[in-house]
Amino acid sequence: MAPKTEKSHKLYYSIKEVAQMMNVNESLLRYWETEFPHLKPKTLANRVRQYTDKDIEQIKVIYNLVKVRGFKLAAARKMLNENRQGTDKRADILDSLIGIRDELKTLKKQLDGLV
Repeated sequence: MAPKTEKSHKLYYSIKEVAQMMNVNESLLRYWETEFPHLKPKTLANRVRQYTDKDIEQIKVIYNLVKVRGFKLAAARKMLNENRQGTDKRADILDSLIGIRDELKTLKKQLDGLV
């Protein structure tokens, strides 16, 4: 299942909010923090994580590599380290294609209702 791409105007998101956005478990996000050094959300004194938009974009890239493309964690980590810009660009393209697909599905439903 693809991550939800809804945008909000918050500065920080809780781990629960991010997990719901990405359709993954909170434990998976915590695990990815240990596996991917680029993913370091801000933590408060009481160990509450606060994710920024930048962190969420990083999670989308990891999600794309691991869940969508089926990379092993070591291969995804290597790809992020070696070709960061190319990986980000592919994730952006995938997000755009998912959005287009969703719009086309909506249009198809509307057209089916007219017939």
